[in-house]
Amino acid sequence: MPDEQLVRSYRRGDQQAFSQLVGRYQQELYRFLVRFVRDRAAAEDVFQDTFLQVHVSIDTFQTSRRFKPWLFTIAANKARDYLRRSKRRAATQLSSPVQPGSDEDRQFLDLLEANLPLPDDETVQQETADLVRAVVDGLPEHLREILLLAYFHQFSYKQVAEVLHIPLGTVKSRLHAAVGTFAQRWKQKLEQSN
Repeated sequence: MPDEQLVRSYRRGDQQAFSQLVGRYQQELYRFLVRFVRDRAAAEDVFQDTFLQVHVSIDTFQTSRRFKPWLFTIAANKARDYLRRSKRRAATQLSSPVQPGSDEDRQFLDLLEANLPLPDDETVQQETADLVRAVVDGLPEHLREILLLAYFHQFSYKQVAEVLHIPLGTVKSRLHAAVGTFAQRWKQKLEQSN
């Protein structure tokens, strides 16, 4: 059943239709949010906020349009709100010393150690994926969101423009800049890892 039909069913009181929408986008939207906000716990919160907003605003959705761009627009806006709020709060880096100024070298990260067996060596493919993720995560927000939507989630330029509320020409120029910045940082990352 198409998304838009599920929306119509939910409006008529079919609770299962909403559950199907959540299930249909659970993995894809969550992955988008993890990459956007760079924090799994925050991505879960933003995911829940997104579907809460979908529930509250479902009557404003025009079923003549596609649901997925509307959903990702809400998610991107919720993610931006989260990032703005989190920038206001001072965060302690995990690499910060537990007792600054003392002779002890322990960091907050040391407090999180667990006695778990170490995983086997990662494959080259996993290492490459991690490098790509690190480069994408290091991009400025406006470039990262363009790459995530256009490349990782394969939205059309028009859909990206709708999600981000920017003109089509801006999508193209920003995507060009994002790809160029990614390529430059990718090269630097490879040089650092060798």
